[in-house]
Amino acid sequence: MKNANLIEDNINNLTGLWKTVGIPFKSWHKNDTLEYCKIENSGWPNKLWFHEDISENDAEKAIEIMQSKPGLVIPYWDLYESNSYELLEAKGLIKKTEQVAMVLKLNQKFTQQNNLEFKRVLNEEDAQKWAAIYPDAFSYVISKEILLQNYNDIHFYLFSFEDQPIGTCTLFQTGNHIGIHSVGVIPEMRRKGFAEEIMKFALNFAIDHNMEYAFLQASAMGKDIYTRLGFEDLFVIRNYVLKG
Repeated sequence: MKNANLIEDNINNLTGLWKTVGIPFKSWHKNDTLEYCKIENSGWPNKLWFHEDISENDAEKAIEIMQSKPGLVIPYWDLYESNSYELLEAKGLIKKTEQVAMVLKLNQKFTQQNNLEFKRVLNEEDAQKWAAIYPDAFSYVISKEILLQNYNDIHFYLFSFEDQPIGTCTLFQTGNHIGIHSVGVIPEMRRKGFAEEIMKFALNFAIDHNMEYAFLQASAMGKDIYTRLGFEDLFVIRNYVLKG
């Protein structure tokens, strides 16, 4: 299953999401070697990414942009086996976090407990609820304006338990692939199986809509759930920031 096409498709889904989110805010920019999206008053996506291997000149240009746009993060994927992340580190960038990009071939639907209510965000009231609990789950802000500007192209879901909002999920389709993003549960409702329920909802949605593969980027906290559901590792993402 692990092949170059799936790696490319995973990256295209992820970066396509960032680009889509940034366009309504005129926050997406592109040059010959890199792209970036920095939305004011939001902790996401705020990424700068390369579309070829990094040269010293590219690294210097990226750092200039990061200095002028505080808060940008460089996600680095070593597709060329060149260890060019060493260029970033040599110029003073530090690795903030690491994720594993994963893939699942979709076929059989998952059995759900049906103890969560779900709602697709399509109005300001639900966007406000989604944005209100998101920082509790992820420790950074996604503004409700991002949801309101993008809900036609991106599926934002709010999950509730006994009428209380407890979790979020974002689904983004590219071709016949689905990207599963922003799967989070507020801390006081964790360890109850809700994150897995949200994932099963997302995967069943993808199967119902004839998607072939599901992609995600796992943190250490969520990786066990995804592996249990059948996801396989594709590649590692190192996330770099300016020092200090």
